[in-house]
Amino acid sequence: MPRPRHCRYVSATPSVTYFKPRGIPLTALDEVCLSVDELEALRLADLEGLTAIEAAGRMRVSRHTFGRTLAAARRVVATALCRGCALRIEGGTYAVTAEPVLPQKEKNRMRKIAISSEGPTLEDVVDPRFGRAGGFVVVELPDMSVSYIDNGVSQTMSMGAGIETAERMARAGVEVVLSGYVGPKAFEALTAAGIKICQNVEGISVGEAVERYRKGELPFADAPNK
Repeated sequence: MPRPRHCRYVSATPSVTYFKPRGIPLTALDEVCLSVDELEALRLADLEGLTAIEAAGRMRVSRHTFGRTLAAARRVVATALCRGCALRIEGGTYAVTAEPVLPQKEKNRMRKIAISSEGPTLEDVVDPRFGRAGGFVVVELPDMSVSYIDNGVSQTMSMGAGIETAERMARAGVEVVLSGYVGPKAFEALTAAGIKICQNVEGISVGEAVERYRKGELPFADAPNK
């Protein structure tokens, strides 16, 4: 049984969904189909010039998934151009996400926060390592509902643990990360995904970290601290 596809996020649905060679009737043309998420991958990589990490963060998928989507999109477009096919844009597993610019006071009210933790509860101690934390306690404000994301796979990686962990946060829809130390590559990946970062959080419980965040005592970082 095939694995279910993760939802890809796109900025908007396309306004033009069909292209064909000039002067040839549709009945004489073969047709190829480009999915909406494949079009978004093309737009991010080839029109906006984003890196794979940045584009994957926008679409909330892994770098590998983004790479496969982009390769498939380029293959479809190349087929249409080289073989003179009509190109139809439709379908795919996607959702439209808005990217509004929030006022500063609203930025401090982001609701879904993830805290690197040594355990799955609010009583556990904050793990100062972002990329190699054992897991993340995810708290949704204001009702304080709690869930847990296991990060054990990243702990065993020889390289790229921070980026892999950042991608895991993006897929979970996290808006803010609280941790001790965030490396440059992980910081870039989180920022590209629109996730805010509060650093230098250590030596306290997860619950205490959440309370400090709610009181506005944890500023958002503008650069990595490690």
